[in-house]
Amino acid sequence: MASDVSAHADRPAVEHIGKPMLGDQRLPFSSAVRVGDLLFLSGQLGNTPDGKLPQGIEAQARQTMDNIGAVLKGQGLGFGDLVKCTVMLDDMADWPAFNKVYVTYFPDGKYPARSAFGADGLALGALLEVECIAHAGPK
Repeated sequence: MASDVSAHADRPAVEHIGKPMLGDQRLPFSSAVRVGDLLFLSGQLGNTPDGKLPQGIEAQARQTMDNIGAVLKGQGLGFGDLVKCTVMLDDMADWPAFNKVYVTYFPDGKYPARSAFGADGLALGALLEVECIAHAGPK
């Protein structure tokens, strides 16, 4: 238990993680922010590292979830550590297609709490955006 306390003492109260880029432009947010045992991930789109969006909801959903996975992996975490996700869909008719992809990312059907809403005008013309909160403390 003492090692858990000392590990937290070495960490700043608020830790800003990652410096997202779009091409050569630095974006005005962090990939994630750690506060205590929680990791708040910025909303992720389905863009590839070169900034391009694949065609279709399923392809964008898969890339969005892969992007979330990359942020989690960078912090030594995985999808099983997510506790809450918020899903923004450009068209709520895409809900079933999004869910078809989403459920494949979680171990043993252990899903985080989730909310969703329709959102018109997502960045880059994306069909969806997903933001999440993960537990990043001792297991």
